[in-house]
Amino acid sequence: HSMFCKKKEVFKKCLVKPPLHFVHIFAICAFATCGGYSGHLRVRVDCADRKSNLSINIDFGYPFRLQQVHFKASLCEAKREEIIFLDGDFSSAAQFFVTVGVSAFLYSLLATIVYVFYQNKYLKNNRGPLVDFIVTIIFSFMWLASSCCWAKSLSDIKTATNPTQVLLLISACKAQENKCTAVQEPLWSRLNTSVFGFVNVTLWIGNIWFVFKETGWYKTGQRYPTRSVSGKRSSEMRQRLYSESSFDQPEESVGPQSSGQDRLKQSLGNFGQQVHRQASLNQSHADFSLPQTYLINQ
Repeated sequence: HSMFCKKKEVFKKCLVKPPLHFVHIFAICAFATCGGYSGHLRVRVDCADRKSNLSINIDFGYPFRLQQVHFKASLCEAKREEIIFLDGDFSSAAQFFVTVGVSAFLYSLLATIVYVFYQNKYLKNNRGPLVDFIVTIIFSFMWLASSCCWAKSLSDIKTATNPTQVLLLISACKAQENKCTAVQEPLWSRLNTSVFGFVNVTLWIGNIWFVFKETGWYKTGQRYPTRSVSGKRSSEMRQRLYSESSFDQPEESVGPQSSGQDRLKQSLGNFGQQVHRQASLNQSHADFSLPQTYLINQ
């Protein structure tokens, strides 16, 4: 029962990092839709001197080396044909995007296993959280770079495989008497799903905070608020002592005035012991009220 409770607590700790679970799903969507894509387009060339319709089928796919994709087109002259190649090589951006997606998926899967079954070793000596924090930052940057490169390349691929753009490469279509039309365009819905790479950027950047909370940097930073409270208390005590000392200064400054008044009243005459006691009693009240009047005048 105790072992079951420990595993349950470790599993709850793993749930504290919610972006990690979504990383698996969106990473698969990113590299699977890009790496497994294949497109197809069709154009038709109708020559003026013949009645037959010539349909041209063009297939392309990952890694999108379009300069290697070729097709045959009729020249509409004595049954002659030409071989035409598409323009562009977008393999570097596509392969970089897929490599980052596969690597991120494998790392997140490995990290999940470590969080669930090796939590104690992960937190030992604070090495596991620090390595995880650095790797998470690296993958966040890699996702951002690869997603931007792939988004630009995807736009260029759509332009290069546009049937209207392909018809401009055919020599027979440059003659006005021939008729060239686009029959079928590639389907981009699956390839557009690969823009989940930007979602992965958001998830990995958000996961930085959850990994940072496991590091020693965050735990040492939690100690400073208690020190700041004690510092505030010490500053308040110093301020109180300073204010009390400032209030004591006016009483000392009034002292010489009160002693001069005592001498003046004693020199006026001795009207008896009772009168002298009454005068000293009145003088003590005057001494007690002088600091207040002095403070009010200030």
